[in-house]
Amino acid sequence: MLAAVCGSLVASPGPDGLFGALLVTLMVAIAVEDFRRYIIPNELTAAAVALGLLRAGTVGPDADWTAVLQALLRAGAITVPLLGLVIGYRRWRGRDGLGLGDVKLAAVAGVWLGLATIFVAIELAALAALAAYFLNSRLRKRPLKATAFLPFGVFLAPAIWLGWLAEAVSG
Repeated sequence: MLAAVCGSLVASPGPDGLFGALLVTLMVAIAVEDFRRYIIPNELTAAAVALGLLRAGTVGPDADWTAVLQALLRAGAITVPLLGLVIGYRRWRGRDGLGLGDVKLAAVAGVWLGLATIFVAIELAALAALAAYFLNSRLRKRPLKATAFLPFGVFLAPAIWLGWLAEAVSG
């Protein structure tokens, strides 16, 4: 984690790098908790959203209330369809497929990332999660199960920080 904190500060010297360092700290804490308990704590998600909104309002040439509103709109634009997916899947299959913590974590992506980067981060997380599940099943010589639990936050949280890092490096 220390390397990621330093990477944030190097990639974006100044206030945005400090925000990135705090983001990676929260994302690691979320990933660890989701790995251990299959739960993404609301307190950590709320802290990441609040930090992202503070960043939107204070850092960069476009920092103002409009930037905060845009961040909130992006969060809603990603959260509402995922919430629909959660509800639809539950009705269709009779069980959960994606947890509400993952939906709230996607809102963090909306607050922190540009629209295109949000989709890249979610796709990166989904592909990494599938690859890890397939590799784990293969190594343990166990069959794949449609009902297996997979802590998606373990993959989405780092992908959010990587998305921030990519945006910071690209300018």
